[in-house]
Amino acid sequence: MSKSPKRGPVLIDLEAADTKKRQKAKQTPATAPPVPDLDTPAPTGQAMQTVAALSARRPSRLGRWFWGLLLAITGFFASLAAWNAITALLAQNPLLGLVASTLIGLFAAVLLIIALRELAAFSRLRRLDRIQDDAAKALAHSDLKAARAVTRQLTNLYKSRDDTKWGREKLAERQGDVLDAATLLGAAEADLLAPLDAAASLEVQAAARQVATVTAIVPLAFADVIAALTSNIRMIRRIAEIYGGRAGTIGSWRLTRTVMLHLVATGAVAVGDDLIGTIAGGGVLSKVSRRFGEGIVNGALTARVGVAAMEVCRPLPFTTTKRPSVTSLVKNALTGLFGSQS
Repeated sequence: MSKSPKRGPVLIDLEAADTKKRQKAKQTPATAPPVPDLDTPAPTGQAMQTVAALSARRPSRLGRWFWGLLLAITGFFASLAAWNAITALLAQNPLLGLVASTLIGLFAAVLLIIALRELAAFSRLRRLDRIQDDAAKALAHSDLKAARAVTRQLTNLYKSRDDTKWGREKLAERQGDVLDAATLLGAAEADLLAPLDAAASLEVQAAARQVATVTAIVPLAFADVIAALTSNIRMIRRIAEIYGGRAGTIGSWRLTRTVMLHLVATGAVAVGDDLIGTIAGGGVLSKVSRRFGEGIVNGALTARVGVAAMEVCRPLPFTTTKRPSVTSLVKNALTGLFGSQS
């Protein structure tokens, strides 16, 4: 007779079995993970990639010489032609010559005013840079005296703005009781910059919504690139104005280039798996239409540019206040536009 095998105790993991049952019970067509579509490539945000490449590209020295000489030659011959025309008119008809001289003088005055405004815009941007540097030094060395100097600069910067009046009064009340540099700058950040952060976040959401809409709806070639470029420049300019920069035309382009260089250097403008999975990869619309997926990704990349612009233009770094999340900004911007994104 063969011996029967020995039977020992049998262990059953009831908790693991219950977990598997609950997971199977929760699986529905709505909650099941999407089936990967191998034929349709994932959206890449090509418009924003192109905008970043164009904005961050450094012009060559030969190109700078070319455009500088072309501008100088054009200006020289235009001035010479205007001078000859005015002198000829004065010789033939003094009245017409006087009218032409007046018009040329007014045009030169307008150009001078524009140049002065651009210089003032650069001065405001440098002021924000100085406050940022002073705040970083005060935090690095825990210098209370330097931190108080930074709060005075911030108060003077926003003294004529009604949206910071309550924060300035609150900061003035408790400034003398704070004996730590980090705490003082954190209080200044919470009291003065909270309404400005909210306004800047709304600008980012509006720009992301516009870029996503144009990319998804307008089928014209390069329309998404033009919309992304203009929307991002306008967004960065508005963010600078909110924080006290008020950049001019040239200053806006310089600020845009600075933001894009930062994003390209850190790789934040690239579309990663986290961005696709969170914003576009799990959305139904990106499966139905590639243009909708491209619009969502372009909007998300615009939000990344906006957050970087906030960091560049903000006079204080994000310490006590949490930096805005790109995912939350995009979801708030696109709510009701393409449907709920999860």
